[in-house]
Amino acid sequence: MTTSRELVIKTLRHESVKRTPRDVWYLQGIDIFRRDEFDKFIELYPLDFLKPKLNVPVSEREKPLVGLTGKYTDAWGCTWEVMQPGVIGEVKEPPLADWSALEHYKLPYDVLDNTDYSQVNPICTTTDKFVLPGSSVRPFERLQFLRGSEAVYLDLAYGSNEISTILEMLHEYYVKELKMWAQTDVDGISFMDDWGSQYALLISPDMWRDMFKPLYKDYCDILHEKGKWVFFHTDGNVSAIYGDLIEVGVDAINSQLFCMDIEELGDKYSGKVTFWGEIDRQEILPFGSVEDVRNAVRRVRNVLDKGSGGIIAQCEWGMDVPYENMVAVYDEWMKPLI
Repeated sequence: MTTSRELVIKTLRHESVKRTPRDVWYLQGIDIFRRDEFDKFIELYPLDFLKPKLNVPVSEREKPLVGLTGKYTDAWGCTWEVMQPGVIGEVKEPPLADWSALEHYKLPYDVLDNTDYSQVNPICTTTDKFVLPGSSVRPFERLQFLRGSEAVYLDLAYGSNEISTILEMLHEYYVKELKMWAQTDVDGISFMDDWGSQYALLISPDMWRDMFKPLYKDYCDILHEKGKWVFFHTDGNVSAIYGDLIEVGVDAINSQLFCMDIEELGDKYSGKVTFWGEIDRQEILPFGSVEDVRNAVRRVRNVLDKGSGGIIAQCEWGMDVPYENMVAVYDEWMKPLI
């Protein structure tokens, strides 16, 4: 019998599989307010992925959220405000809003250097699931959290020295983190950055290739050197850099397919990368009928699922997504291809 780990690896290798591997993401609010539904769902559709837990110390800068709404400060010194229970919120007080603060700013090495990885390998050796931890790697988004989004775009446009300095600092931090993960027995590691608006890349493709593509290649090289699979998530229309992500070594991409031309993505990249989901979470999942959801899954499968691996059944369960629509996604995805 094929294990979950073997099923995912076959899919990543574009080998024939009898069943599409399953993954699901869910917002914090699902865990808080709809746990019974989630548990029932997982009983119906067990996942093939496992995220190991770490013993992560609390940074001296952290100030936790009290209650379900309000403000909290993360390990990087970014102060967030949560207006709706169960969501992550938005950064309202970036610590580098004034560049004068950069001279004394310190990245949270107190967290990275004291994180306990000792339970990771035992988990890897006692499960038959594909072990895929997330990482803190998100250079573009972290720039925005630290500086403020509007300021970052101006910095990039004017080519400020400070933006290059903080980006180099972030890269060194992320390289160290990924090297630590690469020494463990996990099967793969994921990182992320949201690069697209609804219709296009947030910066020019040329700027992306000049400033960020080399960073991503370093991350992929570090992980591949130790035999790890590379998973990457990005939101928005990122069709302009899909080929670049594949070129630097990303093995599986999670992207908002329905912001792009799915058929064109399939024509260009099927067989070259594994599509890590997804189904439209802006309109179809929250507001569509069960049949709308099934049609969306059929569209993705007809274009990207050739019966020889290369796709993972995945979508995000938001607070406004009905239980019936989540069941419809995975029921339709598990049907044999016609």
